[in-house]
Amino acid sequence: MGFFDFFKRKKTEQEVRQEQETLTQGLEKTKESVLTKLSRAVAGRSTVDDDVLDELEEALITSDVGVETTLRIIERVQERVRRDKYLGTNELNRILVEETCALLAENEIQEQKANSPESVAASQYPYVIMVVGVNGVGKTTTIGKLAWQFKQAGKKVYLGAADTFRAAAVEQLCIWGERVGVTVIKQQQGSDPASVAFDTLQSAVANKADVVLIDTAGRLHNKVNLMNELTKIKNVMQKVVPGAPHDVMLVLDGSTGQNAFEQARQFTRATQVTSLAITKLDGTAKGGVVIGISDQFHIPVRYIGLGEKAEDLQAFDREAFVRSLLGL
Repeated sequence: MGFFDFFKRKKTEQEVRQEQETLTQGLEKTKESVLTKLSRAVAGRSTVDDDVLDELEEALITSDVGVETTLRIIERVQERVRRDKYLGTNELNRILVEETCALLAENEIQEQKANSPESVAASQYPYVIMVVGVNGVGKTTTIGKLAWQFKQAGKKVYLGAADTFRAAAVEQLCIWGERVGVTVIKQQQGSDPASVAFDTLQSAVANKADVVLIDTAGRLHNKVNLMNELTKIKNVMQKVVPGAPHDVMLVLDGSTGQNAFEQARQFTRATQVTSLAITKLDGTAKGGVVIGISDQFHIPVRYIGLGEKAEDLQAFDREAFVRSLLGL
């Protein structure tokens, strides 16, 4: 059982349908871009030739899938076409979905059993998630939405306001805490972020919380290196909860396209990122960035943001995402 299976609640059929509608609507602009180019690629053709593949390549790249990932998908499609004797548009769409999903499945790092919630000893609880990312990507909002979802699943949640260099971040997290009905541990602006994390975990342990979400700074207003600060926070938390943080979640703004790739590159070089949340996918034609980042960094995408409401932060379903992207 993985992290999300442990913390999520069973949804009603109506909720499942609503999630699918939100996913479809959120990816509408990307889907329109891809399908327009895909339709143009196959118009009047009965077989996949170099022109069709060139059009397909352009459609994927302009949706910010990324050059490397696009070329890998094209190679897989070529092999399937050679083997399956492609005849029409429906077959190309189906092959594209199957090969893209297979690519993501091959590259996704499976959650380590040692860090799964059910394997954490009672003395090591709560399950700790440290959330990282630059300012403006929706990091604090994502934490608030996750807190809401975990509480809906019946879990006791604590939030740690360790982004102490930005007053608005602490205030925003407190607003989410009040809205959701979960405890927020904070200190004065400019306090040591590691101290906030330490206090949060101590309080969470004392009150038998199930899960803790630690907000961190996107940048620092002094000469302290951000990545060194993140390492310090991790080391301090382990004094309270051995093995913490159990998950380091990087939040990226999907609407920035290739810039999200660069942010992922910088953070994965500097700290051990174990999961991704990609936000602000609604209203952008750059939804392909989810596929590219998942493939290039071999880190599982756990959540995608498709709107303002708490329930619009969805657990990432590989096949449902790709099918919605291609209008299937």
